[in-house]
Amino acid sequence: MPNHLNDASSPYLLQHADNPVDWWEWGSDAFAEAVERDVPILLSVGYSACHWCHVMAHESFEDEATARFLNDHFVSIKVDREERPDVDRIYMDAVTATTGHGGWPMTVFLTPDAKPFYAGTYFPDERRQGMPSFMDVLEAIDDAWHHRRDGLINQSDEITRRISDRSTVSSAAPSPGEIELAVDAIAATFDPRDGGFGRAPKFPQPSTLEFLLRFGALHPDSDRASTALAMVETTLDHMARGGIYDHLEGGFARYSVDDRWLVPHFEKMLYDNALLARLYLRAWQVLGQPWMLEKARETLDYLARDMIDPSGGIHSAEDADAEGREGSFAVWSWDELVEILGDDLETGAALYGATPDGNFEGSNILHLPAPAAEIADRLGIPESDLADQKRRIDDLLRERRSVRTRPDRDDKVVTAWNGLALRAFSEAGAILGSDRYLSVADGIATFLTGPALKGDRLLRSWRQGTDGPNGFCDDYAAAAIGLFSLYQATGDERWYRHAEQITRAMIDRFGDDAGGFFATAADAEPLIARPRNVHDNPTPSDNALAAEALSILAAFTGSTEIYGRFERTVESVGPSLSTHPWAHGQLLGVWMASPASEIALVGDADARSPFFDVAWGRFRPGTVIAAGDGITSEVPLLEGRSSSAGARAFVCRGFVCDLPTQSPGELADQLDSA
Repeated sequence: MPNHLNDASSPYLLQHADNPVDWWEWGSDAFAEAVERDVPILLSVGYSACHWCHVMAHESFEDEATARFLNDHFVSIKVDREERPDVDRIYMDAVTATTGHGGWPMTVFLTPDAKPFYAGTYFPDERRQGMPSFMDVLEAIDDAWHHRRDGLINQSDEITRRISDRSTVSSAAPSPGEIELAVDAIAATFDPRDGGFGRAPKFPQPSTLEFLLRFGALHPDSDRASTALAMVETTLDHMARGGIYDHLEGGFARYSVDDRWLVPHFEKMLYDNALLARLYLRAWQVLGQPWMLEKARETLDYLARDMIDPSGGIHSAEDADAEGREGSFAVWSWDELVEILGDDLETGAALYGATPDGNFEGSNILHLPAPAAEIADRLGIPESDLADQKRRIDDLLRERRSVRTRPDRDDKVVTAWNGLALRAFSEAGAILGSDRYLSVADGIATFLTGPALKGDRLLRSWRQGTDGPNGFCDDYAAAAIGLFSLYQATGDERWYRHAEQITRAMIDRFGDDAGGFFATAADAEPLIARPRNVHDNPTPSDNALAAEALSILAAFTGSTEIYGRFERTVESVGPSLSTHPWAHGQLLGVWMASPASEIALVGDADARSPFFDVAWGRFRPGTVIAAGDGITSEVPLLEGRSSSAGARAFVCRGFVCDLPTQSPGELADQLDSA
């Protein structure tokens, strides 16, 4: 019998609509039900591509006996963390405050007034490895609710106090010396053999890598520049050759369960691939390695080919599982490879590290154990012949994979992640001169300013014509950055106007006058705390994205008020910027590149083109590009600037401007002397 999830907009919630558990969506009706029945609440938070969320669902939420106990003794609420990051953030703080670690599925028990008193993650259906079974936990909670309720209430008050104590800490923004020390602190956690930071499981951490790339690009003469860029190159190389990368269709999995990037957790998330595609593209501009550009293109092509919604937006994720097995779409048995590859077996096995025993549960995860030149030498063939064989091998494997059952897709369109993707496609279109990438970017921007925009409010998510919740700070900030990027890539001022409006709405709805930004709007549904996200996680933090949107808008408008708010946002994060730089890579990178350098290109589009190529030809972090005829433009950076013949470029930095130039070569010299 369907529960209360039948009309949900989230694919994750819809996956649970036929559970015997009487699930409710987060909302006042569920809490009213708990008050009326005088029972505690089970809050279960996950997302559609989460493998262990599916495991717990199969073991417990589809089990009739477990469901009966839950329905009799609890009100059960199911939340998609991607749709409600505010709820996820608050109660994940409760999990980490009480257990010291977090993750999904998230399992939290609440009083009827939404205060957490017990929290955990995955609970198995039977006791194992020192973990209680889920039924053990349910029975203990029910017993305590009836016989020791005062203790639970006191505990809930204490946990709520701890997670609500988020006062703004204001301090001086990091100095150049502190930024150099941040490079040292990150280097102390670096794995010089396999790249990445820390031990298994390994996550890509694009925000940290972005900071290091920006440092190397902005401070090439620093003693630490080579260290920073070496960390970027080593990590990107090992990730690109590892099993975390899909060598047949492009795109990166969420993380690697080992420290060699070999065995992925197989789901693919939009946010990872948007951030990494742009990172590989920009790293190619700085380091010049052709394989970096190849991986950027392949990842963008994967998103454009397999993940586009008819609305123009991009879907959220592909699951790890297919037909109930993790990784079944991606791995290969030796017998399959023998059958498919025939005479190419030896080359295919050498290229992709395949063996009869396999490297994952008896099967093979494709990876590149050595560079192509080394493989060609080992096989005794020219590298060009190896490249030809690789293309043939890849075609054969793709053909076989095309008849496999593809993993389920989470086809909701999340605003913040589409903002990240919009930036990646816009910059790729401009840097590579690709109309195809700009067309994808145009579709995303049309979605963000169409279905995702209700009046002057952005939605968090949208799916097949059904609106999700109202947007959060990261939705506004990421969408604004993406739209600013598309304006800079095309000179189409409608995208600038939308970006400016969204940035100003972000300030009005989420800004804290003391500095920084809250995750939720001032008029949003009251929760037990108003979250403030300052740490990069898989995606840059709300405050890092908001700061970058402010920095861009300040450069375009010359507004000292906007720039002052940008400075207060950096200062509001406090001393953590210097003491925990790996948690603030994006914000450190944005601050390091401020105040932004400004390039104003005026004249007709054809005449501007050579200047445009110069402006996008190198990675110059923090640079903004305005382009127009200088007469009808609404962009303040272009006001009063025109060209009577051909085109002119104006370069300003640090509130000081160079003389205008009509020479693309002189523009390059001005930019390189910055």
